[in-house]
Amino acid sequence: MAELTRREISQQDYERVQSSTEFGELRKRFRAFAFPMTVVFLVWYLLYVLMSAYATDFMSTKVLGNINVGLIFGLLQFVSTFVITAMYVRHSNKNTDPIADELRAQLEGDAAGARLEKGAKNA
Repeated sequence: MAELTRREISQQDYERVQSSTEFGELRKRFRAFAFPMTVVFLVWYLLYVLMSAYATDFMSTKVLGNINVGLIFGLLQFVSTFVITAMYVRHSNKNTDPIADELRAQLEGDAAGARLEKGAKNA
């Protein structure tokens, strides 16, 4: 089945999977994580930008040597990106990948079955 290409899976198969309850659940689980996390990150980033522009006294407060609050907030942007990525991988492995793997197996199985039926008719 590894040699299957997308052309061997029919449009009807894709549409059937897309209208299935499993696909709806997959989409629901993805969106339940992605949308709130996107909002959280954008609010966090906007807070950083606004504070950099309008709270310059606070952002320039020295914490340790030449390290100030603004630098720490800037570095935390990178840290939060990596944390969100790790959270997404964990969420995906646990909540969405099993459903996606099942749907893929169904599609590939349907395509393999159709190919075998076509071969039997031609013989």
